[in-house]
Amino acid sequence: EVQLVESGGGSVRPGESLRLSCTASGYTYRRYQMAWFRQDPGNEREAVAAIGSDLGTKYAESVKGRFTVSQDKSKKTLILQMDNLKPEDTAMYYCARDDWPYGGFWYNPKAYKDWGQGTQVTVAP
Repeated sequence: EVQLVESGGGSVRPGESLRLSCTASGYTYRRYQMAWFRQDPGNEREAVAAIGSDLGTKYAESVKGRFTVSQDKSKKTLILQMDNLKPEDTAMYYCARDDWPYGGFWYNPKAYKDWGQGTQVTVAP
């Protein structure tokens, strides 16, 4: 059974940084893609960034130049470095995983088979 556990959320001021981690267990890396999504109340879950064996790295336009997605394969950890945070980045952030055959485009939450429980990020003065 695949398990994804997020950590690193918190409350920060605009312009500050946070580093989210997603530790995975229960599977081995083959052809895969992993992503960060976020959702705040009243809105749909939206893709933030993704990384994968066939994907490279992908980013939502709203976070390009501010967020960096990476992974530590030895620790099976997905990382999201978030710099220059803005109030509109406030949301619950979720880690997701999919493997071949992929369920859809990287930005489509319905494509992903496994999800973490989420970690809250709040950006406010």
